[in-house]
Amino acid sequence: MVLSRLRLFPRDEQFFDLFERNGENLVEAGKALVLALENPEVLDTQAAHLTEVEHWADEVTHQIMAALNRTFVTPIDREDIADLAHALDDVVDFMEAALTRMLLFKLRVPSRLAQDLARIILLQTESIRRAIPLLRHKSDMERIHDCLVEINRLENEGDRLLERALASLYDDVPDVQALVDRLKWREVYELLETATDRAEDVANVLEAIVLKHA
Repeated sequence: MVLSRLRLFPRDEQFFDLFERNGENLVEAGKALVLALENPEVLDTQAAHLTEVEHWADEVTHQIMAALNRTFVTPIDREDIADLAHALDDVVDFMEAALTRMLLFKLRVPSRLAQDLARIILLQTESIRRAIPLLRHKSDMERIHDCLVEINRLENEGDRLLERALASLYDDVPDVQALVDRLKWREVYELLETATDRAEDVANVLEAIVLKHA
């Protein structure tokens, strides 16, 4: 029997559906992060929404792992499914942790660096969302490469931003309270930068999958 289009994977596409759902959750979380940091008046509501999205992402991850445990033949290697599921979830976790820490520390006036890092994270999540559907067919996989290059470029940009910030964070500190506030911001910056690292982890898992099926 001749097929008009050969499929690389079995027809059971539940894993791809779930991955794409978490790709959407990543972008929703990224949007909430940017809104919270660019509009301080909605920090509380967007932080609550991001926490909600983090719960959605956790639920999808649980569904993926449950499906993995009951599926004998998987569309891609089992370890790649698990790695991708956890990597996607980690990105949301660190975004949520950054906003939660801001509320805990009562940091109500976002800094320019925090805003810049948030925008980088949102761009990474959008690249991830574009990449994930391309896993469904081998003929589409080459197009994932451009998304991965962009995710890695953005992670490098996040690294440079954090390095510059840390280098000047303690310059001209007027008093003890200002020093305490800067220490709080340092923790938030590091959580945001770690979110960019976790997005790069997603890119690394996607790259490994593509290489296996090249």
